[in-house]
Amino acid sequence: MLDLQRLRALHAVSVHGTVGAAAAALGYTPSAVSQQIAKLERETRTVLLERQGRGVRLTEQAERLAATAQELMALVERAETELEERRGLPAGRLTVAAFASAARGLMPGVLADLAVRHPALDTRLSEVDPHLSIDLVAKGAVDLAVAHDWDIAPLPAPAGVEQAVIGDDLCDLLVPAGHPFAGRAAVRREDLAGERWICQPPGRVCHDWLVRTLRAAGCEPDIVHQADENPTLVALVAAGLGVALIPRLGRGALPEGVVEVPLDPMPVRRLYALWRAGAARRPAIAETVRTLQAHWPLVSEHA
Repeated sequence: MLDLQRLRALHAVSVHGTVGAAAAALGYTPSAVSQQIAKLERETRTVLLERQGRGVRLTEQAERLAATAQELMALVERAETELEERRGLPAGRLTVAAFASAARGLMPGVLADLAVRHPALDTRLSEVDPHLSIDLVAKGAVDLAVAHDWDIAPLPAPAGVEQAVIGDDLCDLLVPAGHPFAGRAAVRREDLAGERWICQPPGRVCHDWLVRTLRAAGCEPDIVHQADENPTLVALVAAGLGVALIPRLGRGALPEGVVEVPLDPMPVRRLYALWRAGAARRPAIAETVRTLQAHWPLVSEHA
């Protein structure tokens, strides 16, 4: 009989692409994941992973087995949901994926609250890009995701994935203290032509929003510096190297030399919790969503 944990390891490699990423998602070491898959290969008498450069790829047989593993994991999830529902209390392991600023600005308080009120619930967090996290939910790689969209770029939720609004995160224009915008009560988007921009790399939601918004206002953005983390973007603004649009959540206190100026209209990104429809009745999912929504007003007031 095939071992479910070994199938789970194979499925994680299929979803995350590498043994290392799969191990991080499962809370194991890469060596442990490799050992699980090696045992699965011996059980099935089948080669499942092949070397490809510095990484690995799944064989055709492994792809089929990973798809079967996903079906089995869905059955197990359904059984666990029914048991937890009968008990009526959040329990067991709950894996959560959240984008960077939510992982920093929202999740610590939420996780600490859940740990105190529900000691039988083992909640585990991974920091994941919002668009990737939705796919991980749909494939059963994580139980719940905290993701976001922007006012001009709605979040696509695939079939079989449910969502609930957590709250709205406002976004401000950050400029160096000596910038002409620094003393203004507000700046319109049409006034942004000719600015030197600091933002996240292409493919990130914030980057795509900036480009689409400025082009809609008749401006082609001159992006001079790119970085993944908001603190790095703020530091570049503080050095006088350009301006940036940065959401308030998880941003932290601004350093000297950086001024926050409202845009008119103000950009808004909306935060969502997403989970698989099959797990909707699970008390752990319902309680985590309620806790996210309850903490949002406390977080947004101080953002």
